[in-house]
Amino acid sequence: MGEEIIKIRYFSDDIERLRYIDGKSDWIDLRAAERVELKAGEFRLIRLGIAMELPAGYEAHVVPRSSTFKTWGLLQTNSMGVIDGSYCGDNDEWRMPVYATRDTCVEMGDRICQFRIVENQPRILFEEVEHLKGTDRGGFGSTGRR
Repeated sequence: MGEEIIKIRYFSDDIERLRYIDGKSDWIDLRAAERVELKAGEFRLIRLGIAMELPAGYEAHVVPRSSTFKTWGLLQTNSMGVIDGSYCGDNDEWRMPVYATRDTCVEMGDRICQFRIVENQPRILFEEVEHLKGTDRGGFGSTGRR
């Protein structure tokens, strides 16, 4: 698999630079670019201190790290953030939308989420038909039950 070059702008010299940890995971950690105190029930967009120009035909998927809820009691309110290639200007700083389930404090530099880039879905056309050829499982989702 080849390498892609991503142009990145950092909003502060005080945050650690992004790096790919070969062999460990193809997700890349993102850090809080500010100290944030939250009370239970509060919402906040936590600054991540970066903006990127993604390669043509790609988008970024941003999700919490597995330890984010356990450590800070934070839920990412959009479950998974999708940053499309058009969000690439000098002031398009990435942020993580969070909801606090308890009083908490995120320190600047804490690893709170992670991202990966994914190729955009191809253009899709929908064709309306009377019948589908697949097996009718008669259920809901993968359970086969209604």
